[in-house]
Amino acid sequence: MKQNYKLVISYDGTRYHGWEKKSGVDTIQGKLESVLNRMVNAEGNEEVNLIGAGRTDAGVHARAMTASVVLDTQLSEAQIQSYLNSYLPEDISVGEVKACSERFHARYNAIGKTYRYTCWYGSSKPVFDRKYVTVLDKEPDVAKMRRAAQYLVGEHDFKSFCGNNKMKKSTVRCVDTINIEESGNYIRFYFHGNGFLQNMVRILTGTLLEVGYGNITPEGVKDILEACDRSKAGPTARPEGLCMMKVDY
Repeated sequence: MKQNYKLVISYDGTRYHGWEKKSGVDTIQGKLESVLNRMVNAEGNEEVNLIGAGRTDAGVHARAMTASVVLDTQLSEAQIQSYLNSYLPEDISVGEVKACSERFHARYNAIGKTYRYTCWYGSSKPVFDRKYVTVLDKEPDVAKMRRAAQYLVGEHDFKSFCGNNKMKKSTVRCVDTINIEESGNYIRFYFHGNGFLQNMVRILTGTLLEVGYGNITPEGVKDILEACDRSKAGPTARPEGLCMMKVDY
């Protein structure tokens, strides 16, 4: 009997070309579907279509990506999880498999997402975190970045912070919190909102870092937001510092 399942997945995105399945390259969705298809095909059933809550970029990580998938299998939730973790590569893990309503859709039912972007600065190197942080050339002014972040909180047109110049759908999103935390040589940006555009978190981070370096004033971020022009914003921050932390339903 077919059943809809909710999966919670963590992965190290270093060696993958993002979440979305693509021909000829390794992706997170592609790896998961390959194992799921092996599982259901063993019982003579049709191929599966895994739906993710979002599409992380190449090199981006996740602690709790949520996905939904309809499976025709006699296996229990625990057996499905065990099968996946037995055959998935060591940098992808399924932390939860749960049967859910047939109406549950990992992307359409999501009401909020939390992303974390981690930076490191200093005279040495973050050897053991090197795949999960972005190394900065110098220490930014965190107080200035926090002031600038206040202009970005709320419902706005974030077109200036969208990496897709051909975006035809609405670029209005609500970012309800941006927290910037310091811990030793680490600076962590936390973004929570109802949804994010392509590269949006990385462009927001890159712009805030430009504020921290003194290249943009905190007040100038308001002008960038209102310009609805990607060329006015800062650079797209590197992918390795970004991690999807949680999806809300």
